Amino acid sequence: MTKSVSTIQRKSMDISDYRREYMSQGLHREALDEDPFKQFEAWFQQANDSGIQDPNAFSLATHDLDSGPSVRTVLLKLFDETGFVFFTNYNSQKSQDIKAFPRVAMLFPWLPLNRQVRIEGRCEKISSAASLKYFATRPRGSQIGAWCSDQSEVIESRSFLEQKYREAADKFKSGSVPLPSSWGGYRIIPQRIEFWQGQENRLHDRFQYSKQDDTSWLIERLAP
Repeated sequence: MTKSVSTIQRKSMDISDYRREYMSQGLHREALDEDPFKQFEAWFQQANDSGIQDPNAFSLATHDLDSGPSVRTVLLKLFDETGFVFFTNYNSQKSQDIKAFPRVAMLFPWLPLNRQVRIEGRCEKISSAASLKYFATRPRGSQIGAWCSDQSEVIESRSFLEQKYREAADKFKSGSVPLPSSWGGYRIIPQRIEFWQGQENRLHDRFQYSKQDDTSWLIERLAP
């Protein structure tokens, strides 16, 4: 007897009416700083002052030859005129992607301010000394966590991870926790930085800074 296989059809979730008008002051060319890092600093400070949770959180997009694009949220820990720095496990999937294709993209979604910042550039490792300097400021629990997690690897259970943590905690119970050779920072050196300000009727303000051969920045308005 042949059994019939019934197909469960799921009802699609229609969210087409999820929308709101962006009511905010416009972004004008004359108000922009000629230096994109100073412009970013000003917007970052405003995001922080506004009470946005984790204003330093950004989406990091990488690319792998086999599986294609990949994106995840990481935390910005330092920025200056040389670039934007974050820290991670050097054996993680993102690190493998960066090793193969060092061009990446970042997105800061400061939605309560109707703003976002997009950054595209080249990613490179920072020095071990710079990684150690930051690692030393981390909470001890986070330092131990860096030793016990083989980031992006398949593990059998939560208890397996917790056991590895206990073993690492016991190993380093005396003295400071050293920097793992598999952990450190990356700097994203931008080639393009876009500042987006939501506006009424979807006529958003977009300004893009593009790095020129003479190291100056070309500022252009983009269509929304």
